[in-house]
Amino acid sequence: MSKLNLELFIARRIFADPENKKKFSRSVISFALFGIAFGVMIMILSVAVVTGFKKEIRDKVIGFGSHIQLVNFDSNSSFETLPVSKNQPWLEQLTSIKGVRHVEVFATKPGIIKTDDEMTGMVLKGVGPDFDWQFFRDNLVSGSIFSVNDTGSTDRVLISRQIASMMKLKVGDPMFCYFLNDQATNQRMRKFHVEGIFQSSLEEFDRLFVLADIQQIRKLNNWQSDQVSGFEIAIDNFDQLDVLTRKVKKLTLHYSEQDSTILRTVSITSKYPQIFDWLNLLDMNVWIILTLIILVAGFNMVSGLLILILERTSMIGTLKALGGTNRSIRKVFLYLAFYLIGRGMLWGNIAGIGFCFIQSYFHLFRLDATSYYLHYVPINLKIADILLLNAGTLVITLLMLLLPSWYVSRISPDRALRFD
Repeated sequence: MSKLNLELFIARRIFADPENKKKFSRSVISFALFGIAFGVMIMILSVAVVTGFKKEIRDKVIGFGSHIQLVNFDSNSSFETLPVSKNQPWLEQLTSIKGVRHVEVFATKPGIIKTDDEMTGMVLKGVGPDFDWQFFRDNLVSGSIFSVNDTGSTDRVLISRQIASMMKLKVGDPMFCYFLNDQATNQRMRKFHVEGIFQSSLEEFDRLFVLADIQQIRKLNNWQSDQVSGFEIAIDNFDQLDVLTRKVKKLTLHYSEQDSTILRTVSITSKYPQIFDWLNLLDMNVWIILTLIILVAGFNMVSGLLILILERTSMIGTLKALGGTNRSIRKVFLYLAFYLIGRGMLWGNIAGIGFCFIQSYFHLFRLDATSYYLHYVPINLKIADILLLNAGTLVITLLMLLLPSWYVSRISPDRALRFD
């Protein structure tokens, strides 16, 4: 039997020894294992909840403006835009870029909704037949999605529940909107009909956007049939946003000619920096929580291992008398700690993952959507996150146990054999 196998054998015997239940160290170790299990559970829940919250809010913002927008370079930051042609030489090559999922045209026009008693500002967002309705289907609360085609126009619109409540509108009601042209001299009125009502719970966006046929904005702005405000580009992986933004920018600039319209590439993070900067701050909270939990669990195991070493002083003396080295005996206790930590992490994973699945399917913990933008605590559970948490916890805790394991070298065989 090799030396390593001997150390593992001793560690397993100590781990499985039924006499351990009668020892004082058992209660201390049990408390330390509970700390590790509880810590792993809290870490899994913390990461799942924070990443879930970030993903849900991020997806809501992207639902209103996609990942990347291409607009006229001369347009300012307002929703009153200068037109560009939807027939671009680079369009086919853009859709073939790896990671680009969908490309669609859009147009925006600021205006006012007015009823007999109320009045509010809004932005009419025009969409074409290529628009991806999935986000609004998922958030539709009443009515239906209107259809758009190239052969004609429709006066149907989609409004938010917030606007519907404020303006006392419901599905099927007429909605009168007023717009100004570029010179801000002539007022134009348009009568729309509410086809559907959605609710994303993002108050800033819900009270702003009204979705309509893009032909309506072309008529309001006296644009040609091929003119739009710009293009919206959806990508597969948000982590590739900066890389794909640079690729799109490089592609459009490559096709730019001296007399052609120059397009500006705007990512969703640069369009709404205040929202994404706020979401990034949540990462700092997670790191603080993870650090504190690992430190507490590690110190609990340090105290448990020290007591375990003291209770096994006679065994340590016997092993030294038989020729065992300090390094070999330290390994015995580190292997033993590995088994103990593994048991605590196992129960922590079962509890943490179990809570995540229960919350994902039953939404037991609810939230106030007016404050948190969500109706329930979101969960985003990834295997990679779980593996990293477990590996980090195990490695850091074992490293912290190296120091108390050095206490073995201070135990002399003659004193150890008389310890009892």
